[in-house]
Amino acid sequence: MVVREAPAGAGEKPRGAVVRDALGVGVAVGLSGFAFGATAAGAGISVLQACVLSLLVFTGASQFALVGALAAGGSPYTAAAGAFFLGTRNAFYGLRLSQLLALPRPLRPLAAHWVIDETTAVALAQPDRRSARLGFTVTGLSLYLLWNLTTLLGVLGAEALGDTGAWGLDAAGPAVFLALLAPMVKTATERAVAALALVLGLGLLPVLPAGLPVLVAALAAPLILWLKGRRP
Repeated sequence: MVVREAPAGAGEKPRGAVVRDALGVGVAVGLSGFAFGATAAGAGISVLQACVLSLLVFTGASQFALVGALAAGGSPYTAAAGAFFLGTRNAFYGLRLSQLLALPRPLRPLAAHWVIDETTAVALAQPDRRSARLGFTVTGLSLYLLWNLTTLLGVLGAEALGDTGAWGLDAAGPAVFLALLAPMVKTATERAVAALALVLGLGLLPVLPAGLPVLVAALAAPLILWLKGRRP
């Protein structure tokens, strides 16, 4: 499907409203970088390593999965594999956004780094291409800056506190991840996938090495879709 830019003034959303909505998402989600920084410190990751992860990876679910697996004693390879599989969804977002935004070719590699859940949601919610570009840019910029700043502050604060487990900060990462995920689970199929993934992930924790249960839980989506397709 080809996305055509609406003529100027036809169905465009006011720029102020787009910026307000985009900043709201960027600030709200960007503050969760505190939780990532604290979780990273609890997993034994240094300040530099945590900051580089936020600068270069910049996808919260994958970052939380990586440090969570490391904190549970998983190998770096298993942790990286889990983070990678979670991050593959951004490639599908990119396919959709490439049509919607239609950015100049030199800008596409830079924009690709900001293709995440939040920027995609804000861009797709806009009524025209100009608003989508503005929403994508403002969300990406505000979230990237704030996420990296709060990552630094979070890991420094956790190191200053000492034992993160004693303060309960080891649970901050999973709690934030679930808080971000819950609003996305709306349909019966999505709820079935979430439930099966939960059963697989928790059920296999005592059996498989740390980091592997989350990889097996990722099979919940194709399994549910396969079962749904077999229904008459």
